[in-house]
Amino acid sequence: MKKLYRSKDYRKIAGVCGGLGEYFDIDPIIFRMIFIALFFGGGSGIIIYILMWIFVPVKTVGEKQ
Repeated sequence: MKKLYRSKDYRKIAGVCGGLGEYFDIDPIIFRMIFIALFFGGGSGIIIYILMWIFVPVKTVGEKQ
């Protein structure tokens, strides 16, 4: 069973988009563009990103996806 983790390898700020990219097997750039669009479209993107930064754990060494 796959679990969502923040990425240590594909991070720019907190690894949220990189983790989503690894989970869904999609380029993290897509998620970065979605968060930016949500941010400029009403500000919800930054709120969602910060909540995921707080609640989604970082993938530690030895954990499998």
